[in-house]
Amino acid sequence: MWRKFSGLLLRNKLVFTLTVVLATVYIGYQASKMELSYEFAKILPENDPTFIEYQNFKKQFGEDGNVMVLGFEDKNFFTLNKFNDWYHLSKAIKIINGIKEVLSVPTAYKLKLNDSLSKFEFVPLITKIPRTQLDVDSIKMEVEKLKFYEGIIYNKETGATLMAITFNNTSLNSKRRLDIVKEIKTLTESFGEKHNLQLHYSGMPYIRSQMMEKISHEMTLFLVLAILITGLILWLFFRSGITVFFSLLIVAIGVVWSVGILELYGYKITVLTGLLAPLIMVIGVPNCIFLINKYQGEFILHGNKIKALSRMIETIGVTLFLANVTTAIGFGVLYFTKSSMLVEFGVVAAIGVMVTYFITLVLVPVMLYLLPEPKAKHTKHLEGKRITKILSVIDNLVQTRRKAIYITTIIVTALGVIGMFKISFIGYVVDDLPKKDPVYTDLHFFESAFKGVLPFEISIDTKKENGVFAQSAKVLYKMKALQGIFAGYKEFSKPVSVVEAIKFSYQSYKGGDPKYYRLPSIDDLKTLSDYSGTLSGQNNKLKLFIDSAKSITRISFQMADIGSKRIKELVAEIRPKVDSIFNPKEYEVHMTGHSLVFLKSNDYLLYNLMESLIIEILLIAIVGMALFRSVRIIILSKLPCLIPLIITAGVMGFLDIRFKPSTILIFSIAFGISSDGTIYFLTKYRQELRKKGGDAFKAISEAIKDTGLSMVYTSIILFFGFSIFSVSSFGGTAALGVLISLTLIMSLITNLVLLPAILLSIANKQHNKEIMKQSIIEVEE
Repeated sequence: MWRKFSGLLLRNKLVFTLTVVLATVYIGYQASKMELSYEFAKILPENDPTFIEYQNFKKQFGEDGNVMVLGFEDKNFFTLNKFNDWYHLSKAIKIINGIKEVLSVPTAYKLKLNDSLSKFEFVPLITKIPRTQLDVDSIKMEVEKLKFYEGIIYNKETGATLMAITFNNTSLNSKRRLDIVKEIKTLTESFGEKHNLQLHYSGMPYIRSQMMEKISHEMTLFLVLAILITGLILWLFFRSGITVFFSLLIVAIGVVWSVGILELYGYKITVLTGLLAPLIMVIGVPNCIFLINKYQGEFILHGNKIKALSRMIETIGVTLFLANVTTAIGFGVLYFTKSSMLVEFGVVAAIGVMVTYFITLVLVPVMLYLLPEPKAKHTKHLEGKRITKILSVIDNLVQTRRKAIYITTIIVTALGVIGMFKISFIGYVVDDLPKKDPVYTDLHFFESAFKGVLPFEISIDTKKENGVFAQSAKVLYKMKALQGIFAGYKEFSKPVSVVEAIKFSYQSYKGGDPKYYRLPSIDDLKTLSDYSGTLSGQNNKLKLFIDSAKSITRISFQMADIGSKRIKELVAEIRPKVDSIFNPKEYEVHMTGHSLVFLKSNDYLLYNLMESLIIEILLIAIVGMALFRSVRIIILSKLPCLIPLIITAGVMGFLDIRFKPSTILIFSIAFGISSDGTIYFLTKYRQELRKKGGDAFKAISEAIKDTGLSMVYTSIILFFGFSIFSVSSFGGTAALGVLISLTLIMSLITNLVLLPAILLSIANKQHNKEIMKQSIIEVEE
């Protein structure tokens, strides 16, 4: 088949080239329409119970992650100029297009009792700008009486204050969000400079905006670095500028196809798909190296360009095909996670790898045909005196020191296993950011001053109309008890709920005395209920906390970024207490919000990525069956790919690099790429075994000598190529780069040392069996 394809390609070079070029123009047009994703990453599948509960919650009460906060700490906040400037800043932010509401001390509301209309009215705390310091002092005294806001927008003890900025849903999930954040920062920075204050920013809209800006910047940075590094290494190998240029151009076409495919599928650029372009660049270049090396090696033998090209396609074409299939499988198995973010990345990466392979297989022969015949300086790298010397040492070790190889492998693997057991499984919302990053430090400011900004929600369904207030408002008192339980956990902020609103109302009803900020008795509660404006009306501020039928309500907390392990412990500890207050037979109570979705997403990814890795191992083993029909060889040949993963896991354990979605992804990708080396070697070994009449020792020597050089070159490209990700400001991406690079170097060693040793041991055992069998036959005769 490959011989026929070789002849067809070389006879119809123009047709194949024009087909690729024209198709690339169309794909390039699609790629030009690519956009960043501004929506929250969808990790859980749509049929996951936690995801369904969260979507139902948002449908009922709206988005819970739409509030950006900014704040500062200053015990002298209540001074005339500073307070007024904070007031003007609040008003300026409120009129920004895309902002729904702004809550701060100057823009807070209070409840006013209107006896004539039998209702409470929400009125601004400040009706006119204070003119004197006495006015501000008066406002301060009134604010300190309003217990509803204490711990929500100000901290009496530390002097910290914040502004809560609510985005409308349209702006929240669009590019407009980034512009709004920039406008807010421009306004607030001038306030900070004027008053010499350090302002802090956080909340999900802000965190997501900062993440997307970093992704956009790093996507370009990684692509540029990938081109520069791979180009430099190619030039060091081939010493031909024009060969380097066309090789990079061919792989760049594969990059365009990958981005175009992303657009054709209707996907957008996320933290993962943003890595596609540099990944395809790094993974695609080794295809060029293998093809060019084979072409130059053949040309040196006989000096016939067409024959060299034909032999290159026939021999390397199938090897590269199987190798790229294994790499594609490494990405493609992410489909089985059913997580939309990983599915998008895995499917497009897998298709991109194979498309780049076919583009390379078509255009590299055309390029080499058009370029002048290689000169001595261009093929000097094939001699590779130093590498050849190293390969000779490896060959000698494999031939004579297999026992030492096995013992060393066992010791190193055992150390890796020990390290594996030291790995911790904890994830954080801002886990991938360095501790000195402003997003990280600002988040911890709000955790210290206000106990966090990450939403944690409780939805309570009474399953009947007016259930929240029925039976002497039994549910309200249950909610009060539940809030009391949460108050015992330092991880949660003060709650916002209907109960808190009624406390607010009761305090107002009693003339504003702070001691009446409490849930009233049943009699007083009935009196309050007569003031219908408290719980109904077009301008009712409580409609976000109770449905129109008064059957479903919520309790909203903010919490610190305490990590997935602690959240899991809290949920397990709190759930029985919730059920003891709200009988599951009578009420339907769900704990949800961004914090819980993150917890489930983290656990879901860890489990499914491990599952996909097992599927990957099985699929790549099946691919190996195309080379050998021996199950024993296929199973044992997986060891050189698996052992580097164990060593890498050990390094993670000893260096305290946690298992999280971004780091566990390493194993799926690295195993697929590591299997390439196994495929390269097994293919060459099989070819040489036939040539040498079944002499495994000679076949191994030739395979090490012939394949080793290209494998070393490829590993160098991949090592430095993946190392570019280590400059990322995202810890997970940086770890991915470093650990995949480490894994690939380990796999190079195991594929060149351990794999040949295993193959020789198997061949030697088979040879001994044949001798013994022959001896038995002779004795019987």
